[in-house]
Formats: sequence, C-alpha cells, structure tokens
Amino acid sequence: MEALAQRILEGSFSDILPLTSKTGYIFSAKAIEQFLWEEAHHDILDIKTQYGQTLSSMSSGERKRVFLSYLLQKKPDFLILVNPFDHMDIAYREKFTLALSELAQKATLVQIAQRQDDFLPALTRFASAVKDELSPFTDFSTFQKNKASENDKLQIGLPKPIRPMPFEGTELVVFDGVSVSYGEKKVLQDIKWHILKKQFWQLMGPNGSGKTTLLTMITGENPKGYGQNFTLFGQKKGSGESVWDLKSFMGYFTPAMVDQFRGYHSALHMILSGLHDSVGLYQTPSDAEIQSAEAWLTVTGLEQQRKTFFKDLGEGQKRLVLLARAMIKSPSLLILDEPTAGLDENSTELFIHLVNRIAIESDTSIVFVSHKTEKGLKPQKVFELTPSTNGSIGMVRKP
Repeated sequence: MEALAQRILEGSFSDILPLTSKTGYIFSAKAIEQFLWEEAHHDILDIKTQYGQTLSSMSSGERKRVFLSYLLQKKPDFLILVNPFDHMDIAYREKFTLALSELAQKATLVQIAQRQDDFLPALTRFASAVKDELSPFTDFSTFQKNKASENDKLQIGLPKPIRPMPFEGTELVVFDGVSVSYGEKKVLQDIKWHILKKQFWQLMGPNGSGKTTLLTMITGENPKGYGQNFTLFGQKKGSGESVWDLKSFMGYFTPAMVDQFRGYHSALHMILSGLHDSVGLYQTPSDAEIQSAEAWLTVTGLEQQRKTFFKDLGEGQKRLVLLARAMIKSPSLLILDEPTAGLDENSTELFIHLVNRIAIESDTSIVFVSHKTEKGLKPQKVFELTPSTNGSIGMVRKP
C-alpha cells in the first residue's frame, strides 16, 4: 500500500487521479516513522516547537492527530491517507473522521483502505488495487460486487506440540495492585489482573490508556514492575529473571515485526525460527521440527508457499506465518498486539479464525490487544483500561 501511495503521489495514475500539477503528501504509518527518524537523527523539532513535545513522546493516536495538523499547515492540494484509522480507539476515530470530512471540503483526499468499515463518508469515487494497479468503478455498489472473496475456513487440526509447554503452573501473570507513573504523569492505578492457564483475554482501552505499559511489563521490557506485587510465570518481578527467560514462556506478535524480516528466509524457515526466537533460521532443525513447521504451513493454508521468501508473501500470509512462528514452540502465553491492523476483511477473517482455534485446541493462554471488538473474535474475558486523573483503572468484563 505504501508503494501504491508513492506511485499516486508521483502521478502514475493521472488518467484516474489528475493530481500531477498539485502539491500533496502521504499520511501513513510509514510517513510518521520516517518523520520520527528525521526527528531523532537530524533534530527536526518543528512539531516539538509547536506542540511542546516531540512526536516520539506521544501515543500512536496522538501522533496521527498531530502529524495530520502538521501536514495541513503546509496547505496541500491533496492528501493520500493509508489506513488512517489503524491503532485508533473508537472515540478518537469519530473525531478523526469528522476532521477528515471537513478537510474533504478544502482538499482532495485519496484514501487507501483495506476494510469497508474504514471508508470515509466523504468518498465519492472508488477503485480497486490489484498488484499496485488501479481499476476505477463508477459507484460504490459496483465496487462491492467486484470485490474478491476468499472466505475459506481452514479446518485441519492444529499440530501437536513437539516440546512440553515451558510453564506448567496455573497463574501465568499476576498484577495485584500495580500502579505506574512516568514522572508526574500517572498511567496505571491499582491494576489487578490475573492471567491463568488456557484463558483467552482481549485487552482493550483508548489511546494512551496504558496498554503498551502493561504489555511491556509482561514481556520484561519495562522495569516498572520492580518492587511491586507483580509475578510472571511463578516468579516475582526482580527475582533474577532475564528478558530471554521470559521470552521462552511466550509467543509474541505485532504487525511491526513484519518489517524486521527483510532477508531471504523462506516461509518454512521463518516458522522454524520461532523455536529459537531468532530473526531467520541459523540452526539445523530436527526432522520433528521440520514436520511441525510444515504442519503449521498446512494449517494456515500456505503449504504451497513453503519455499517462498517471506518478503514475497502477501500481507495476510505474512501475518499467518508469524502467528505460526509464535506458536510452534508451544508457548504458555501468546500475546497478539493489534495483529489485524492494516489487513483486509478476508485476511482478518482468516487470522481471527485461526486465533479462535488456538484458544480452543491448545493449552496456550492468549492476550489479544485491540482498540475495538473484532468481528468473529471469541475471547472469554475482556480486561478494559479506563483513563482517570490518577491513571487508568482496569476492569474485567464479559465480551
């Protein structure tokens, strides 16, 4: 999608989008990442000067709001919006939609989106993109009829574990009255959350509510758990455990991981690398390990892509491979951090379907992080963070 946005910006589709003589910008996660890099390496302080803090110090939703304002100050003739609602909570999404609808009256908006429910109400023309080529449609109803559909439901049983689950205890994660602050900013207040064996949780909360803080405490990347009533896999935080000790208990996936794997690793080797938490495969796998990885390829419907380079797979296929990579070592806990962000409806449906099956057919506990309730997702419980002046409070509720 980023490549398509760049081609539109460069005027490759002037017959469909006559924008060659106009000034425009791309609004996307990659554009924000590029600005963050410039901010860090070249001391670009335009945003800090205007808003009092750097873009890197803001939450993902706040970054989008501020970056959009920054682009609008340049008075563009058009903006190319790539999945503008990813990583955005419902309340923020409504405000953002209103702002973009008002902008549509002053400038041309080109939205590249994967899901129909993300379409802006101001859209008047539609086109489908196949291999970065555009096919225009005269109206939305025609566009709907021509959408591709791949609603396969894979029913092959999950592979049997090739090694014992790393932690056999009942209580995997215990927050028992944990509060977190960063300086004077209170983030979490008296969090009580117990993640038990074979539970399926959805972690929800608006932008800036502390979801990332909770996750990084579980993965061992945040020191805020030291000295608190916080236990991971039977060990009180700070009792000598290392990040690598914790990784052995967990499988983890976030869409940002896709960009970490840019080498020439096949889909099969990518799954096998999950046994060693490595970026690619650098150890000779056993026959049993190869058979397990091939079984996971079959479960994900990618057995024909076993030798295909990971970088050449479709976005939905990459997510399924990384889900299989996280599961091949039979983790006690699987953390999925907004795993469907940026996926189209069909790929999302397949991913959700496999997650539900993992919850039912394995002993792995799951924490699925998202801003909204995904259609078809079947968590047992929801842990929801609600911001307050003293930090977000947590509440357990039914889905």
